[in-house]
This record gives sequence, C-alpha cells and structure tokens, in this order.
Amino acid sequence: MMLDMIPDVILDLAWIVIKIVAIILPMTVAVAYFTYAERRVIGFMQVRMGPNRVGILGFKLWGLAQPFADVFKLLMKEIILPDNSNKFLFLLAPMLAIAPAFAAWAVIPFNDFLVLADINAGLLYILAMTSLGVYGVIIAGWASNSKYAFLGAMRSAAQIVSYEIAMGFALIGVLVLSGTLNLSGIVQAQSGGIFDWFWLPLLPLFVIYFVSGVAETNRAPFDVAEGESEIVAGFHVEYSGAAFAVFFLAEYANMILISVLTALLFLGGWLSPFQGVPMLGDTFLGSGSIFWLFAKSSIFMFLFLWLRATFPRYRYDQIMRLGWKVFLPITIVWVMVAALMAVLGIVVKGG
Repeated sequence: MMLDMIPDVILDLAWIVIKIVAIILPMTVAVAYFTYAERRVIGFMQVRMGPNRVGILGFKLWGLAQPFADVFKLLMKEIILPDNSNKFLFLLAPMLAIAPAFAAWAVIPFNDFLVLADINAGLLYILAMTSLGVYGVIIAGWASNSKYAFLGAMRSAAQIVSYEIAMGFALIGVLVLSGTLNLSGIVQAQSGGIFDWFWLPLLPLFVIYFVSGVAETNRAPFDVAEGESEIVAGFHVEYSGAAFAVFFLAEYANMILISVLTALLFLGGWLSPFQGVPMLGDTFLGSGSIFWLFAKSSIFMFLFLWLRATFPRYRYDQIMRLGWKVFLPITIVWVMVAALMAVLGIVVKGG
C-alpha cells in the first residue's frame, strides 16, 4: 500500500541506487582482499610468510583482518597538501582515477540477466571509461608541484595511451567476430563450448589484450611510474592518507576490471567450459553461471600477481617499443585475419 503512494520515478531511482551499491560494496571488499591475496601469494612464491598476524577478537585467522587495518591506518593519516600546489586539482585527481574504474562496472554482465545497464554500445562505453583514468594520473602529477611526481605522471600517461591503442584494436577483433558492441551479445556469440570461445581464433589478440591491460594498470613488470633513479612512487608520491588510498583502490579495481573483461571477451564470460557435453546437460557443470565468470576472472587476477613476483621491471624504452613496434602491428594484422575468418564463415557466432 505504501509503495503505491510513492511515484514511479522515485522507485526507479531507488532501485538504481540499490543496484549501484550492490556492485560497489562487494567491489570495494574484493579490492581490499585482493591486496591481501597479493601479499600472501607473493610471500609464498618468495618463501615468506606474508601478513598472518592481524586477526579478529584475538583470533589470528591467517591475517584476514589485515586489509581493514590498512584501511583504518590510511583513513586516519593526515592528507598533506604540498606548498604551492593546486589544492583543488590535487584533491580532484584521485576522484578522476577512481570514478572511471567503478563507472565501467555499470555495463558488466555477470550472467544473462544480472547487469546494471545492458546498453548496446557497452564495449564503446568500456573503452571510454578506461581511457578517462589517464586524466587523473596527469592532473595528480601536475598539481603536486613536484618534478618527481610530474616525471612519473608523464611516463605513466605515455604508457597508458600507448597500450590503450593496442587494447582498442584487440577489441575491434572481438567486435568483428561477434558483430555486436553489447557485452552480453559478445558472450552469447561464444556459446557452444570451450573451442567456440574467441580465445582460439583471436589468440594473439587475447594475449596482447591481457598484457596491455597489465601495462595500462602500471603493474609490474611495466611499473615504470616508480622510477628507479628517483626512488619514489611516481605520480602519487606527494599523496598520503585517504587520497593515496583512493589511488591504491583505483589501481586494484582496474586490475579486477581487466581480468573480468578478458574473461568476458575471450573466454565466454559466464558460459560453462563443458557446455554442449551430452552427459552433463543442464547440470551445474554444464550450464552457465556467475561462478564460471568469477573462476575465469580469478585466473587472470592470479596472473597479475604471478607476473609481479616473477619478472624484473622493463626499461622505459623497452616498454614503448613493445607497445608501438610489436603489439600494434600484430593487432592490426590480426583484425584483418579476423575479418577474413568472419567473411569466409570459419568462425560462426554461437557455435
């Protein structure tokens, strides 16, 4: 009875807010525990313990409360504004970094009906949102009034733009084979089984997309923002407290986003790898679900950590050469190959 008295506009707005919170809240927790997982995984690879002391109510619980301790520590620290810095832009930059990382999740489909906004130009929207993050990096470096921060910002911005081009061409390959910009449509175009997913016909683009994603998020071995000669953290060297925490959150949120997008675009998203196996039918293993999307995404999230623990940092010239002279030509050629496969009917949408 009470609901009938509330205007439809208010109800629609409330429902949208609920859906946004339902995405943002688990995302924030996932980011927090991704940092914990990174420290534990890399600790294991380097024969160290990793965080294992901070627990709850006297119980250590393998250090599971460590992310909360980190958050409280950063929130209680003072945000120091450098002398002669542009105060407004200095505080705006972290927001410009985190907003696109979260806004991109609006079009991410978790299964065939669970999506905040199932728009037709979803792929274009993703490309636009992920490209906006570079503005936060540039503004943070410039507004800090520090040469070290500015140098780090210039390096990061050049790297992000360079690898964004290769990622864009990789997305064109997916568009050519799927025939749609809608992310749910792209997943449905890969239905049929594990060999109908786009990883097989677009194998070079699949590898380039993920590696470019690692470079775009400024992760090792592409983390040249943290300059060897300056021994500082790059564009956010002047940030502390909650402002630094927002940059930290944006980096890990982008890592999770790249992992989920790679699973959606090349590994069939929520579709089961056992789809089409007669004996499984409509069982849990044979039918698509959000579990499969999380499982595939977790593989790429683990690869982010594995790469950091394994490879030394590239030189800046090596990174630029890889992006412009290796990845870009390969993606352009393979987009033509994908078009040829689509025209000749070698790859059929939906199996």
